[in-house]
Amino acid sequence: MAFRPPVPQITALLAALGYDRVAATPRFAHAGPETARAVLEQAARLAEDVLAPLNRTGDTCPARLQSGVVHTPPGFPQGYGAIADGGWVGAAGDPAHGGMGLPQALSVCVSEMFAGACLALQTCPLLTHSMILALEANGSEALKAAYLPMLVSGRWTGTMNLTEPQAGSDVGALRTRAEPTGDGTYRITGQKIYITWGDHDMAENIVHAVLARLPDGRAGTKGISLFLVPKRIPGEGGRPGAANRLRPVSLEHKLGLRGSPTAVMEYDGATGWLVGQPHGGMAAMFTMMNSARLSVGVQGVGIAEAATQAALAFARGRVQGATATGGPAIIGHPDVRRMLMTMRALTAAARAICLDCAIALDLAAATGEAGHKARAAFLTPIAKAFATDVGREVADLAIQVHGGMGYIEETGIAQLWRDVRVTAIYEGTNGIQAADLAVRKLADGGGAAFALLDEIHAFAAADAELGPGLAAAAGRLREATAWMAKAPAADRLAGSAPYLRAFALVLGARHLIAAAGDAPARSVARFHVRQLMPAVDALLAAAIEGDAALAMPEATP
Repeated sequence: MAFRPPVPQITALLAALGYDRVAATPRFAHAGPETARAVLEQAARLAEDVLAPLNRTGDTCPARLQSGVVHTPPGFPQGYGAIADGGWVGAAGDPAHGGMGLPQALSVCVSEMFAGACLALQTCPLLTHSMILALEANGSEALKAAYLPMLVSGRWTGTMNLTEPQAGSDVGALRTRAEPTGDGTYRITGQKIYITWGDHDMAENIVHAVLARLPDGRAGTKGISLFLVPKRIPGEGGRPGAANRLRPVSLEHKLGLRGSPTAVMEYDGATGWLVGQPHGGMAAMFTMMNSARLSVGVQGVGIAEAATQAALAFARGRVQGATATGGPAIIGHPDVRRMLMTMRALTAAARAICLDCAIALDLAAATGEAGHKARAAFLTPIAKAFATDVGREVADLAIQVHGGMGYIEETGIAQLWRDVRVTAIYEGTNGIQAADLAVRKLADGGGAAFALLDEIHAFAAADAELGPGLAAAAGRLREATAWMAKAPAADRLAGSAPYLRAFALVLGARHLIAAAGDAPARSVARFHVRQLMPAVDALLAAAIEGDAALAMPEATP
């Protein structure tokens, strides 16, 4: 199944979203429009020529654990090597440690293309990228010096170790222990599950970010610390030395992403180093998790793009009965066109929201202005939840466009749905993202939300055709936001998922109109406003129903 990274669409969207503001800052002056295009085109070639051919192999020849050694699918080590050799693992890393220092806005575009080409492989550099950011923000100078050059180069890879059998979303229930040895290191003991790329054969070393509790750590999340635990303890010159006391116990048998080894990891007195402050592990880990949440949203966009391309190609070539237009191919059927336009609009809207978030992160990093930071924080749960929901929905529609052929594994369409399904679960389920938006992100009275709505209203006034519909939907969203900001927490939580979806549809409409520089893009924006955005009314009606609407009858034997 061919995949072509959508460089023209991404480039146009970056321009419409104001990427020039990022390139105008001293921090990112080296990443102007010409550099940005060169970066995107080079990454696109790698995605199309090297990574995309590995996607099917990863599904049919899954990673396996044999005699304590994890073997990745054929071609994966070479594919990862191409990513590392190109400098893509540390593309956004600090140049002081060998990174390119690229803006997040370009980094997430590259991630989208890699995810659309081969999601199972792309998850490995994604996690390493997140660990780089966490170390840059929270690591000691000694840890930065020892680990960042290796992680940025891709010679070493990183993981996140949060979940345990009894502690999933309730991270505070973890039991993994960290005992100080007196020499600045700690002995880490416990078991972690669902560790993506927990072990593999593609890099010299694997560095685990592990949440554990010190002997004086109190119960709950405020007693958790973060530790860096390498598979092999670094020796002289940074070369991996003695094996640490950790191992993969097993690999999960998964619905999708079969090429990506998801391990149960056991730590038996493994040597680790504290990252950040004692008992401050959640704050340090959230640096990693917030980056990963945006990156996971981008994974949803990548799969949605791949699914849309595949469905469009099939619809243009599949001859099946007479169509309303008189043409032989099924793209002539109105319902097929409805599905294809839905796929295009949702994919473009999700991409725009992710890039809006990334640009806000870049501007916050470059200027230190609180408004950019607040915007990025508000958009992160929307980007993660909406974009991964879109990935799942668009992949499902691709199956439908293919008809019976979509249900047959050989076409590769079913794999897209299976692979993307987990993105709505990991790095915080989409329900957790909605709760974060409706409770934490509105805790200040909704300042960031109202700032976005003000921007949308001002923008809508300039478009005579689509602006009135956008302004009306934004007005109703403003009313619901005011209700959410004052409602009890239980009522906010009850309506959080439809509220997030409604906000994403309105914000997505604003961005699609802004990016409609040609007739095809304008038609997608028009479809979104007239066919998808009417759902906002129903979503907001559900959002403000309150907790009483979710009352369930008592279970009966």
